[in-house]
Amino acid sequence: MGIGSRRASTSAATTALLLCFGTVGTAAAEEAPVDDTAISADQTTDVNDRQGWEDETDQPVLERTPRRCDGPSTWYLITSKKAHHIPSWWNGTKYKDGPGGTMSVVVTKGGTITGEFTGTAEFEAGRIIAKAKASVSLKIGASVTITTGHTYTREISKNKYGHLQYGAWGYKVGWKKYRTSGNGCDGVEISRGTATLPTKETGWKYWETKS
Repeated sequence: MGIGSRRASTSAATTALLLCFGTVGTAAAEEAPVDDTAISADQTTDVNDRQGWEDETDQPVLERTPRRCDGPSTWYLITSKKAHHIPSWWNGTKYKDGPGGTMSVVVTKGGTITGEFTGTAEFEAGRIIAKAKASVSLKIGASVTITTGHTYTREISKNKYGHLQYGAWGYKVGWKKYRTSGNGCDGVEISRGTATLPTKETGWKYWETKS
């Protein structure tokens, strides 16, 4: 199992506010947050086969080094995003059929899709998720529960094999962590990484092959 923009600010003051996570002027920025980002099964929304929904390349979210005069000594930024279907790789959520004909599938085994991170300690994951929720989509969470019973039917092109994979419609994001430099308002990058984060929307991804 694996896990996987927002626009311009109106002023420098608003930018400074949006770039930081934590209570202004306190040392609480490094405390592990309470994980309230899991998505329960009854909150999920089934979405079938979004053709062309996934991005082929990263889409930039923020490309400049931030400046911070007040507030926490460390903070996070989401620097890029890519729409991505995060598969549920356990048995009962992936099917292949053909050539040609009709596929009728159903989720036969439930489970949980969780976010995946690179370049970060475990306690930092909650802050990255919170920043992604604010910068990319409010639907992002740490995990999403897959339940059984979601059926779907799809026609397969002649002489082709059809594939259907269940999962969450989520995002791959790039993130950076900054701290104040002690020299004015400049922020200094101290770490970076990526995260694959699910949303509460789940459904089937369809594609075809020659064999």
